[in-house]
Amino acid sequence: MTDIRLAPMCGITDHIYRTLCFEQGCSQAYTEMISAMGYLCAPTQRATTELMKRGKEEKRLILQLFGKDPDTVAEAAKRMCELGIYDGIDLNMGCPARKVACSGEGAGLMLKPETAREMMEKTVAASTLPVSVKIRTGWDGEHINAVMFARMAEEAGICEITVHGRTRAQQYSGKADWEKIAEVKRSVSIPVIGNGDIFTAEDAEKHFRESGVDGIMIGRGALGNPWIFREIRQRSEGQIPQPVTVRERKEMILRHYGMMLEDKPEKIAIREMRKHIGWYLHGMRGASKVRDEINRCSDWEKTIALLEDFFEE
Repeated sequence: MTDIRLAPMCGITDHIYRTLCFEQGCSQAYTEMISAMGYLCAPTQRATTELMKRGKEEKRLILQLFGKDPDTVAEAAKRMCELGIYDGIDLNMGCPARKVACSGEGAGLMLKPETAREMMEKTVAASTLPVSVKIRTGWDGEHINAVMFARMAEEAGICEITVHGRTRAQQYSGKADWEKIAEVKRSVSIPVIGNGDIFTAEDAEKHFRESGVDGIMIGRGALGNPWIFREIRQRSEGQIPQPVTVRERKEMILRHYGMMLEDKPEKIAIREMRKHIGWYLHGMRGASKVRDEINRCSDWEKTIALLEDFFEE
């Protein structure tokens, strides 16, 4: 198994965290999803430029776009290709967030296949980079249309498709339907990437083997756990995955924090690191107490001191 990807997650997978995951064995990552309309209207707005940053050590980065108007998305893709920064364009047709999906963007496009088809065709025609698409299995249990979407994507010239094994209605609840992902894989000749419920190296091996997909994408399983990429690679190579040591965990948190402070305004770095620290410490004895203290702390030096004390104990 060589194709192990990091899923785009809003407010989480910035260029800093992606870099840490690449170091642990991630093969491809994506920008947080970017609004095509927002980019065309204000391409230099800080909120957009931050999302579009590429770290110097990122190996293969795909820019993910979302929108509801085919011409707008195609034009945004064309301009982003001209920047010469990315390795591909990915169309988001799977985001389940209410404000996105219910406005006809993201997973909302799975209810509008003709609009989705037009968007794929026009974006492929406008782009000089390969164009991929990410979908869900359908809108809800009554509208399961991933296979139809995959065939439509292949006809439109899409280079590969990622399938999250849940409907939009499920959000992130219940179990991912890897049988449906496998069905999509059997229905097209373009590469299919499977996504959903991969939290361990064992999960990755099982789903990869049973579905026959060309690669896997990891989302929530990578929260506070960039080492999951290392573990999956080790297992796929017949090695016993190395458990993460306490020292490794501490060093990763401190390095992550330092990179955030160098790259972002101090207040933003402190605020954003709180959630990452919570994920890094999850499951450790005494983590709840120190996490609560860190969440109330507005001073990065005090936060570092709290972490040092926690790991010393």
